[in-house]
Amino acid sequence: MDSLTQAVLGASISGAMLGRHYGRKAVIAGAVLATLPDLDVFMRYADPISSMTYHRGFSHSLFVLTAFSVLLALLWRVLRRRQLYGVGWVFLCVWLTLITHPLLDAFTSFGTQLWWPLTPTPASWASIFIIDPIYTLPLTFGAFAALIAGIKPRTLKWLRWGLLLSTAYLAWTFGAKHLAQYRALDQFRQQGVAFSDYYSTTTPFNSLLWRVIVRNDEQHCEKIISLLDTQPSESICLDHNHYVLQAVPPSASIDRLRWFTGDWVRFDVHEDLLIMTDVRLGAAIGLQHFRFVVAEQTLTGQWENVLPYRWPEKLDWGLIKPLLTRIYRQQPPLPLQRWVDNAKMGAL
Repeated sequence: MDSLTQAVLGASISGAMLGRHYGRKAVIAGAVLATLPDLDVFMRYADPISSMTYHRGFSHSLFVLTAFSVLLALLWRVLRRRQLYGVGWVFLCVWLTLITHPLLDAFTSFGTQLWWPLTPTPASWASIFIIDPIYTLPLTFGAFAALIAGIKPRTLKWLRWGLLLSTAYLAWTFGAKHLAQYRALDQFRQQGVAFSDYYSTTTPFNSLLWRVIVRNDEQHCEKIISLLDTQPSESICLDHNHYVLQAVPPSASIDRLRWFTGDWVRFDVHEDLLIMTDVRLGAAIGLQHFRFVVAEQTLTGQWENVLPYRWPEKLDWGLIKPLLTRIYRQQPPLPLQRWVDNAKMGAL
């Protein structure tokens, strides 16, 4: 999630648990503590795939953050002469402030390595967009009220209500995701689309319009579906071109991105470049930001691995308006084929 959301979530937790005696200090400390896991963005890597796949790694590990919480609680016990709260309560506050950061991140579609140094596919529950004002506003209201007015019975109540409402909304997004997914998969089956796996995620800034992707050995199909739809939703199927890897030398970068995404990737050739795309994050709706050149073709037609670099496409924020309109209006359908053609995606 965005940094503001993480900060106000941490501020709300710490303010609600420690604010009665520490006031604004608890709110500020919680905001600072909750942003610490994202300091890994300042680490530099040799290529964008490494930068992407090592982000939300060790600093988002539940093991690491639990150990760090124990350390901070013990330091507090040693340094604070006047013990207004027990060390167990302080540990619980610090722990909740820290671990809610990666847990909230795991509700987005990016991928969070909750169990580092173990290496299961990073958690990507994908029920909320990285920026969702409905989730953030209750927390922001409570945290800023407590920061400005101090911790009083009324602001303490606002902090608690902010946590309750935001958590209830997060639960709603999870339910909405599975409802949209159920409807989309049923439509795919009625269309005769064979699939072995599926993935679903919300579209920007809302929890009503969803992308549901299915795949088999040859292609992936993507459907855009709103919870308000009354007719079958638009979809598109594309060859994902995984077979091209048979002609590409083994690559640690390609393997790492396939692991990080759960193999939700596709390959396209443009001129002499092999482009790898993370399809979880908006491929067929025109928001192709996570695309990387991973190999180049020589004059003899052979593929050679290269140090990955970003395929130079920019986010087209002009697409946000038709996506938001699509929440409540099915006609005209989204121009998925035109967006795919513009992105130069398709069969090789």
